[in-house]
Amino acid sequence: MAGTKALLMLENFIDGKFLPCSSYIDSYDPSTGEVYCRVPNSGKDEIEAAVKAAREAFPGWSSRSPQERSRVLNQVADLLEQSLEEFAQAESKDQGKTLALARTMDIPRSVQNFRFFASSILHHTSECTQMDHLGCMHYTVRAPVGVAGLISPWNLPLYLLTWKIAPAIAAGNTVVAKPSELTSVTAWMLCTLLDKAGVPPGVVNIVFGTGPRVGEALVSHPEVPLISFTGSQPTAERITQLSAPHCKKLSLELGGKNPAIIFEDANLDECIPATVRSSFANQVRSYVKRALAEGAQIWCGEGVDKLNLPARSQAGYFMLPTVITDIKDESCCMTEEIFGPVTCVVPFDSEEEVIERANNVKYGLAATVWSSNVGRVHRVAKKLQSGLVWTNCWLIRELNLPFGGMKSSGIGREGAKDSYDFFTEIKTITVKH
Repeated sequence: MAGTKALLMLENFIDGKFLPCSSYIDSYDPSTGEVYCRVPNSGKDEIEAAVKAAREAFPGWSSRSPQERSRVLNQVADLLEQSLEEFAQAESKDQGKTLALARTMDIPRSVQNFRFFASSILHHTSECTQMDHLGCMHYTVRAPVGVAGLISPWNLPLYLLTWKIAPAIAAGNTVVAKPSELTSVTAWMLCTLLDKAGVPPGVVNIVFGTGPRVGEALVSHPEVPLISFTGSQPTAERITQLSAPHCKKLSLELGGKNPAIIFEDANLDECIPATVRSSFANQVRSYVKRALAEGAQIWCGEGVDKLNLPARSQAGYFMLPTVITDIKDESCCMTEEIFGPVTCVVPFDSEEEVIERANNVKYGLAATVWSSNVGRVHRVAKKLQSGLVWTNCWLIRELNLPFGGMKSSGIGREGAKDSYDFFTEIKTITVKH
Protein backbone atom coordinates (compact mmCIF):
# COMPACT_ATOMS: atom_id res chain seq x y z
CA MET A 1 0.00 0.00 0.00
CA ALA A 2 1.45 3.33 -1.07
CA GLY A 3 0.53 5.10 2.15
CA THR A 4 2.54 2.67 4.30
CA LYS A 5 6.01 3.91 3.29
CA ALA A 6 7.85 6.13 5.77
CA LEU A 7 5.00 6.12 8.25
CA LEU A 8 5.57 7.89 11.53
CA MET A 9 5.34 5.30 14.32
CA LEU A 10 4.37 6.59 17.76
CA GLU A 11 5.10 4.79 21.02
CA ASN A 12 3.68 5.06 24.51
CA PHE A 13 5.74 6.96 27.08
CA ILE A 14 5.73 5.09 30.40
CA ASP A 15 8.16 5.47 33.30
CA GLY A 16 10.45 7.70 31.23
CA LYS A 17 10.76 5.24 28.35
CA PHE A 18 9.21 4.90 24.91
CA LEU A 19 7.53 1.52 24.65
CA PRO A 20 6.11 -0.16 21.53
CA CYS A 21 2.58 -1.53 21.42
CA SER A 22 1.34 -4.84 20.08
CA SER A 23 -1.40 -3.14 18.07
CA TYR A 24 -1.65 0.15 16.16
CA ILE A 25 -4.32 2.31 14.55
CA ASP A 26 -4.00 4.54 11.51
CA SER A 27 -3.83 8.32 11.76
CA TYR A 28 -4.59 10.40 8.67
CA ASP A 29 -3.09 13.53 7.21
CA PRO A 30 -6.22 15.71 6.88
CA SER A 31 -4.74 17.62 3.95
CA THR A 32 -4.48 14.48 1.80
CA GLY A 33 -6.74 11.91 3.46
CA GLU A 34 -3.83 9.46 3.49
CA VAL A 35 -2.41 7.47 6.40
CA TYR A 36 0.82 9.10 7.53
CA CYS A 37 1.15 7.94 11.13
CA ARG A 38 0.45 4.88 13.28
CA VAL A 39 -0.75 5.38 16.84
CA PRO A 40 -0.58 2.72 19.59
CA ASN A 41 -3.90 0.96 20.11
CA SER A 42 -3.24 0.60 23.81
CA GLY A 43 -5.49 -0.93 26.41
CA LYS A 44 -5.76 -2.01 30.03
CA ASP A 45 -2.23 -3.45 30.27
CA GLU A 46 -0.59 -0.21 29.18
CA ILE A 47 -2.74 1.83 31.57
CA GLU A 48 -1.84 -0.56 34.38
CA ALA A 49 1.87 -0.07 33.67
CA ALA A 50 1.48 3.71 33.46
CA VAL A 51 -0.47 3.95 36.73
CA LYS A 52 2.12 1.77 38.46
CA ALA A 53 4.91 4.06 37.24
CA ALA A 54 2.99 7.18 38.30
CA ARG A 55 2.29 5.76 41.78
CA GLU A 56 5.94 4.86 42.30
CA ALA A 57 7.08 8.32 41.17
CA PHE A 58 4.55 10.16 43.35
CA PRO A 59 6.36 10.10 46.74
CA GLY A 60 9.55 11.60 45.32
CA TRP A 61 7.91 14.20 43.11
CA SER A 62 5.33 15.34 45.68
CA SER A 63 8.05 15.78 48.32
CA ARG A 64 9.93 18.28 46.15
CA SER A 65 9.45 21.92 47.06
CA PRO A 66 7.29 24.16 44.87
CA GLN A 67 10.49 25.98 43.88
CA GLU A 68 12.08 22.77 42.62
CA ARG A 69 8.98 21.79 40.64
CA SER A 70 8.74 25.33 39.27
CA ARG A 71 12.27 25.15 37.88
CA VAL A 72 11.46 21.91 36.05
CA LEU A 73 8.28 23.39 34.51
CA ASN A 74 10.18 26.46 33.35
CA GLN A 75 12.77 24.20 31.73
CA VAL A 76 10.01 22.33 29.84
CA ALA A 77 8.68 25.70 28.66
CA ASP A 78 12.12 26.79 27.47
CA LEU A 79 12.72 23.59 25.51
CA LEU A 80 9.25 23.73 23.95
CA GLU A 81 9.76 27.34 22.94
CA GLN A 82 13.10 26.48 21.33
CA SER A 83 11.27 23.85 19.24
CA LEU A 84 8.27 26.06 18.43
CA GLU A 85 8.54 25.81 14.65
CA GLU A 86 8.95 22.02 14.71
CA PHE A 87 5.91 21.62 16.95
CA ALA A 88 3.85 24.11 14.91
CA GLN A 89 4.58 22.22 11.68
CA ALA A 90 3.61 18.93 13.32
CA GLU A 91 0.41 20.34 14.86
CA SER A 92 -0.70 21.82 11.56
CA LYS A 93 -0.12 18.59 9.66
CA ASP A 94 -1.68 16.33 12.30
CA GLN A 95 -4.74 18.41 13.22
CA GLY A 96 -5.37 20.31 9.99
CA LYS A 97 -5.29 23.82 11.44
CA THR A 98 -3.38 26.54 9.63
CA LEU A 99 0.32 26.80 10.22
CA ALA A 100 -0.13 30.45 11.19
CA LEU A 101 -2.59 29.50 13.95
CA ALA A 102 -0.29 26.79 15.29
CA ARG A 103 2.63 29.22 15.30
CA THR A 104 0.82 32.12 16.95
CA MET A 105 -1.64 30.40 19.30
CA ASP A 106 -1.38 26.65 19.95
CA ILE A 107 2.33 26.26 20.60
CA PRO A 108 2.99 29.66 22.24
CA ARG A 109 0.05 29.07 24.59
CA SER A 110 1.38 25.60 25.39
CA VAL A 111 4.67 27.24 26.37
CA GLN A 112 2.78 29.79 28.45
CA ASN A 113 0.84 27.05 30.26
CA PHE A 114 4.07 25.67 31.72
CA ARG A 115 5.47 29.11 32.52
CA PHE A 116 2.26 30.31 34.13
CA PHE A 117 1.84 27.36 36.48
CA ALA A 118 5.57 27.36 37.23
CA SER A 119 5.00 30.84 38.62
CA SER A 120 1.56 30.46 40.19
CA ILE A 121 2.58 27.45 42.28
CA LEU A 122 4.94 29.78 44.20
CA HIS A 123 2.23 32.20 45.29
CA HIS A 124 -0.58 30.22 46.90
CA THR A 125 -1.39 30.94 50.54
CA SER A 126 -3.24 29.02 53.23
CA GLU A 127 -5.86 30.09 55.77
CA CYS A 128 -5.47 30.49 59.50
CA THR A 129 -7.92 31.45 62.28
CA GLN A 130 -7.66 31.58 66.05
CA MET A 131 -10.09 30.80 68.87
CA ASP A 132 -8.40 32.57 71.77
CA HIS A 133 -11.13 31.71 74.28
CA LEU A 134 -10.43 28.00 73.69
CA GLY A 135 -6.70 28.37 73.16
CA CYS A 136 -6.91 26.95 69.64
CA MET A 137 -5.43 27.85 66.30
CA HIS A 138 -6.78 26.42 63.03
CA TYR A 139 -4.97 26.40 59.70
CA THR A 140 -5.28 24.72 56.32
CA VAL A 141 -2.77 22.85 54.21
CA ARG A 142 -3.07 21.55 50.69
CA ALA A 143 -1.47 18.37 49.41
CA PRO A 144 -1.32 16.76 45.96
CA VAL A 145 -3.95 14.10 45.38
CA GLY A 146 -1.88 11.38 43.70
CA VAL A 147 -2.16 10.09 40.12
CA ALA A 148 -4.11 12.43 37.86
CA GLY A 149 -5.89 11.00 34.83
CA LEU A 150 -5.91 13.57 32.01
CA ILE A 151 -7.90 13.22 28.78
CA SER A 152 -7.55 15.89 26.09
CA PRO A 153 -9.39 16.48 22.78
CA TRP A 154 -8.47 16.56 19.12
CA ASN A 155 -9.13 20.23 18.31
CA LEU A 156 -6.41 21.85 20.46
CA PRO A 157 -4.08 18.90 20.98
CA LEU A 158 -0.97 20.25 22.70
CA TYR A 159 -2.59 23.44 23.99
CA LEU A 160 -5.20 21.66 26.10
CA LEU A 161 -2.96 18.74 27.05
CA THR A 162 -0.38 21.11 28.57
CA TRP A 163 -3.22 23.10 30.21
CA LYS A 164 -3.82 19.93 32.23
CA ILE A 165 -0.31 18.52 32.67
CA ALA A 166 1.26 21.78 33.89
CA PRO A 167 -1.01 22.46 36.90
CA ALA A 168 -1.18 18.76 37.78
CA ILE A 169 2.57 18.28 38.13
CA ALA A 170 3.14 21.79 39.50
CA ALA A 171 0.92 20.84 42.44
CA GLY A 172 2.98 17.68 43.02
CA ASN A 173 0.80 15.06 41.34
CA THR A 174 1.97 12.52 38.82
CA VAL A 175 0.11 12.01 35.57
CA VAL A 176 -1.28 9.42 33.19
CA ALA A 177 -2.50 11.29 30.10
CA LYS A 178 -4.51 10.13 27.11
CA PRO A 179 -4.45 12.46 24.10
CA SER A 180 -6.96 12.05 21.29
CA GLU A 181 -6.03 9.17 19.02
CA LEU A 182 -6.86 11.49 16.09
CA THR A 183 -4.17 14.03 16.99
CA SER A 184 -1.41 12.40 19.01
CA VAL A 185 1.82 13.56 17.39
CA THR A 186 2.70 16.66 19.41
CA ALA A 187 1.96 14.84 22.68
CA TRP A 188 4.46 12.18 21.61
CA MET A 189 6.98 14.89 20.69
CA LEU A 190 6.52 16.54 24.08
CA CYS A 191 7.68 13.32 25.75
CA THR A 192 11.13 13.77 24.21
CA LEU A 193 11.52 17.08 26.07
CA LEU A 194 10.52 15.83 29.52
CA ASP A 195 13.71 13.96 30.34
CA LYS A 196 15.84 16.85 29.06
CA ALA A 197 13.91 19.22 31.30
CA GLY A 198 14.53 17.09 34.39
CA VAL A 199 11.08 15.55 34.77
CA PRO A 200 11.73 12.29 36.66
CA PRO A 201 10.58 8.99 35.11
CA GLY A 202 6.97 8.17 35.93
CA VAL A 203 5.90 11.74 36.70
CA VAL A 204 4.34 12.16 33.24
CA ASN A 205 3.14 9.05 31.40
CA ILE A 206 1.33 9.31 28.07
CA VAL A 207 -0.69 6.37 26.76
CA PHE A 208 -2.15 6.53 23.25
CA GLY A 209 -5.31 4.89 22.01
CA THR A 210 -9.07 5.08 21.82
CA GLY A 211 -11.61 6.12 24.42
CA PRO A 212 -13.26 2.71 24.85
CA ARG A 213 -9.91 0.96 25.40
CA VAL A 214 -7.57 3.48 27.01
CA GLY A 215 -9.97 6.12 28.32
CA GLU A 216 -12.26 3.68 30.10
CA ALA A 217 -9.33 1.77 31.61
CA LEU A 218 -7.91 5.04 32.95
CA VAL A 219 -11.18 6.46 34.26
CA SER A 220 -12.22 3.25 36.02
CA HIS A 221 -8.80 2.56 37.57
CA PRO A 222 -9.19 2.54 41.37
CA GLU A 223 -5.76 4.12 41.94
CA VAL A 224 -6.46 7.21 39.79
CA PRO A 225 -8.38 9.48 42.18
CA LEU A 226 -9.07 12.40 39.87
CA ILE A 227 -9.94 12.88 36.21
CA SER A 228 -9.65 16.05 34.13
CA PHE A 229 -11.47 15.70 30.79
CA THR A 230 -12.12 17.97 27.84
CA GLY A 231 -14.45 16.62 25.17
CA SER A 232 -18.03 15.72 24.38
CA GLN A 233 -21.05 15.48 26.67
CA PRO A 234 -21.78 11.77 25.91
CA THR A 235 -18.21 10.86 26.84
CA ALA A 236 -18.48 12.93 30.02
CA GLU A 237 -21.63 11.01 30.98
CA ARG A 238 -19.72 7.74 30.57
CA ILE A 239 -16.81 9.08 32.64
CA THR A 240 -19.24 10.07 35.40
CA GLN A 241 -20.74 6.56 35.44
CA LEU A 242 -17.35 4.84 35.60
CA SER A 243 -16.00 7.24 38.24
CA ALA A 244 -19.00 7.11 40.56
CA PRO A 245 -18.09 3.86 42.38
CA HIS A 246 -14.72 5.40 43.33
CA CYS A 247 -16.00 8.93 44.22
CA LYS A 248 -13.33 10.49 41.99
CA LYS A 249 -12.77 14.20 41.66
CA LEU A 250 -13.95 15.29 38.21
CA SER A 251 -13.29 18.33 36.07
CA LEU A 252 -15.36 18.15 32.87
CA GLU A 253 -14.95 20.84 30.21
CA LEU A 254 -17.45 19.99 27.50
CA GLY A 255 -18.90 21.43 24.33
CA GLY A 256 -20.35 24.83 23.60
CA LYS A 257 -22.67 26.64 21.24
CA ASN A 258 -21.21 30.06 21.68
CA PRO A 259 -23.34 33.03 20.60
CA ALA A 260 -21.73 36.13 19.10
CA ILE A 261 -24.11 39.02 19.78
CA ILE A 262 -23.54 42.08 17.60
CA PHE A 263 -25.54 45.20 18.47
CA GLU A 264 -26.23 48.04 16.04
CA ASP A 265 -23.64 50.29 17.72
CA ALA A 266 -20.79 47.74 17.47
CA ASN A 267 -17.50 48.71 15.87
CA LEU A 268 -17.80 46.56 12.75
CA ASP A 269 -14.16 47.09 11.78
CA GLU A 270 -13.18 45.22 14.94
CA CYS A 271 -16.06 42.80 15.41
CA ILE A 272 -16.41 41.38 11.89
CA PRO A 273 -12.81 40.05 11.56
CA ALA A 274 -12.94 38.61 15.10
CA THR A 275 -16.36 37.03 14.52
CA VAL A 276 -15.19 35.48 11.25
CA ARG A 277 -12.16 33.99 13.01
CA SER A 278 -14.25 32.64 15.88
CA SER A 279 -16.89 31.18 13.55
CA PHE A 280 -14.55 29.47 11.11
CA ALA A 281 -11.67 28.44 13.36
CA ASN A 282 -12.30 24.65 13.21
CA GLN A 283 -12.40 22.29 10.32
CA VAL A 284 -19.73 18.88 8.38
CA ARG A 285 -21.77 18.66 5.58
CA SER A 286 -24.75 16.89 7.13
CA TYR A 287 -25.62 20.00 9.13
CA VAL A 288 -25.78 22.12 6.00
CA LYS A 289 -28.03 19.59 4.27
CA ARG A 290 -30.37 19.54 7.27
CA ALA A 291 -30.48 23.33 7.34
CA LEU A 292 -31.45 23.39 3.66
CA ALA A 293 -34.17 20.81 4.31
CA GLU A 294 -35.53 23.08 7.05
CA GLY A 295 -35.82 25.99 4.62
CA ALA A 296 -32.66 27.91 5.49
CA GLN A 297 -30.65 29.88 2.94
CA ILE A 298 -26.98 29.17 2.22
CA TRP A 299 -25.22 32.34 1.15
CA CYS A 300 -21.78 30.96 0.45
CA GLY A 301 -19.69 27.84 0.89
CA GLU A 302 -21.05 24.30 0.94
CA GLY A 303 -23.36 23.61 -1.99
CA VAL A 304 -22.95 27.12 -3.39
CA ASP A 305 -19.30 27.66 -4.27
CA LYS A 306 -16.85 25.33 -5.94
CA LEU A 307 -13.98 24.04 -3.85
CA ASN A 308 -10.78 24.05 -5.90
CA LEU A 309 -8.02 21.90 -4.47
CA PRO A 310 -4.58 20.86 -5.74
CA ALA A 311 -4.25 17.27 -6.91
CA ARG A 312 -2.55 16.03 -3.72
CA SER A 313 -5.42 17.35 -1.59
CA GLN A 314 -8.37 16.00 -3.57
CA ALA A 315 -9.03 13.35 -0.90
CA GLY A 316 -8.33 15.72 1.99
CA TYR A 317 -10.80 16.96 4.57
CA PHE A 318 -11.66 20.41 3.24
CA MET A 319 -14.85 22.43 3.41
CA LEU A 320 -15.58 25.99 2.38
CA PRO A 321 -16.61 28.53 5.04
CA THR A 322 -20.41 28.45 4.97
CA VAL A 323 -22.88 31.15 6.05
CA ILE A 324 -26.52 30.25 6.80
CA THR A 325 -29.47 32.63 7.29
CA ASP A 326 -33.28 32.32 7.60
CA ILE A 327 -32.83 29.54 10.10
CA LYS A 328 -35.02 28.72 13.08
CA ASP A 329 -33.71 28.82 16.64
CA GLU A 330 -34.63 25.16 17.17
CA SER A 331 -32.61 24.01 14.14
CA CYS A 332 -29.74 21.63 14.86
CA CYS A 333 -27.39 24.22 13.36
CA MET A 334 -28.45 26.65 16.09
CA THR A 335 -28.46 24.23 19.02
CA GLU A 336 -25.66 21.71 18.40
CA GLU A 337 -21.91 22.20 18.37
CA ILE A 338 -20.59 22.09 14.79
CA PHE A 339 -16.88 21.37 14.44
CA GLY A 340 -16.70 22.92 11.02
CA PRO A 341 -16.54 26.30 9.26
CA VAL A 342 -20.29 26.93 9.48
CA THR A 343 -21.95 29.98 11.02
CA CYS A 344 -25.59 31.02 11.30
CA VAL A 345 -26.59 34.68 11.13
CA VAL A 346 -29.96 35.68 12.60
CA PRO A 347 -31.37 39.15 13.42
CA PHE A 348 -32.84 40.33 16.72
CA ASP A 349 -34.70 43.44 17.91
CA SER A 350 -33.90 43.95 21.60
CA GLU A 351 -31.55 43.09 24.44
CA GLU A 352 -34.21 41.00 26.18
CA GLU A 353 -34.94 39.02 23.03
CA VAL A 354 -31.33 38.22 22.19
CA ILE A 355 -30.48 37.23 25.77
CA GLU A 356 -33.43 34.83 25.90
CA ARG A 357 -32.52 33.30 22.56
CA ALA A 358 -28.81 33.03 23.36
CA ASN A 359 -29.64 31.24 26.61
CA ASN A 360 -32.10 28.88 24.91
CA VAL A 361 -29.51 26.15 24.28
CA LYS A 362 -28.25 23.42 26.59
CA TYR A 363 -24.67 24.71 26.46
CA GLY A 364 -23.08 27.62 28.28
CA LEU A 365 -19.34 27.68 27.61
CA ALA A 366 -18.61 31.11 26.12
CA ALA A 367 -20.19 34.07 24.37
CA THR A 368 -19.14 37.33 22.75
CA VAL A 369 -20.92 40.69 22.94
CA TRP A 370 -20.13 43.59 20.61
CA SER A 371 -21.37 47.07 21.51
CA SER A 372 -19.97 50.55 22.16
CA ASN A 373 -22.49 51.03 24.99
CA VAL A 374 -20.62 50.20 28.21
CA GLY A 375 -23.80 49.83 30.26
CA ARG A 376 -25.27 47.42 27.71
CA VAL A 377 -22.09 45.35 27.66
CA HIS A 378 -22.26 44.83 31.43
CA ARG A 379 -26.02 44.15 31.47
CA VAL A 380 -25.93 41.56 28.72
CA ALA A 381 -22.75 39.85 29.95
CA LYS A 382 -24.26 39.44 33.41
CA LYS A 383 -27.46 37.83 32.08
CA LEU A 384 -25.89 35.43 29.58
CA GLN A 385 -25.67 31.85 30.87
CA SER A 386 -22.04 31.38 29.89
CA GLY A 387 -18.96 30.64 31.94
CA LEU A 388 -16.95 33.16 29.93
CA VAL A 389 -18.14 36.28 28.11
CA TRP A 390 -15.81 38.26 25.86
CA THR A 391 -16.94 41.81 25.14
CA ASN A 392 -15.56 43.68 22.13
CA CYS A 393 -12.84 41.02 21.82
CA TRP A 394 -12.40 37.27 21.44
CA LEU A 395 -10.12 34.56 22.83
CA ILE A 396 -8.16 36.82 25.17
CA ARG A 397 -7.34 34.73 28.23
CA GLU A 398 -6.26 35.71 31.72
CA LEU A 399 -4.98 32.48 33.19
CA ASN A 400 -5.41 33.70 36.77
CA LEU A 401 -9.19 33.71 36.31
CA PRO A 402 -11.57 30.72 36.02
CA PHE A 403 -12.38 29.01 32.74
CA GLY A 404 -15.27 26.56 32.38
CA GLY A 405 -18.88 26.26 31.31
CA MET A 406 -22.39 26.32 32.71
CA LYS A 407 -25.24 23.87 32.06
CA SER A 408 -24.20 21.05 29.70
CA SER A 409 -20.82 22.68 29.03
CA GLY A 410 -19.24 21.05 32.02
CA ILE A 411 -18.49 20.81 35.72
CA GLY A 412 -15.75 22.72 37.49
CA ARG A 413 -13.36 25.48 36.51
CA GLU A 414 -9.73 25.69 35.44
CA GLY A 415 -7.28 28.54 36.08
CA ALA A 416 -4.62 29.48 38.63
CA LYS A 417 -6.58 29.05 41.87
CA ASP A 418 -9.23 26.70 40.46
CA SER A 419 -6.70 24.29 38.96
CA TYR A 420 -4.67 24.35 42.19
CA ASP A 421 -7.79 23.58 44.20
CA PHE A 422 -8.72 20.73 41.87
CA PHE A 423 -5.29 19.12 41.82
CA THR A 424 -4.89 19.26 45.61
CA GLU A 425 -6.81 18.14 48.68
CA ILE A 426 -7.38 20.61 51.50
CA LYS A 427 -6.98 19.67 55.14
CA THR A 428 -7.87 21.66 58.26
CA ILE A 429 -5.55 21.27 61.24
CA THR A 430 -6.51 22.38 64.74
CA VAL A 431 -3.84 22.92 67.41
CA LYS A 432 -4.77 23.52 71.06
CA HIS A 433 -2.10 25.33 73.00
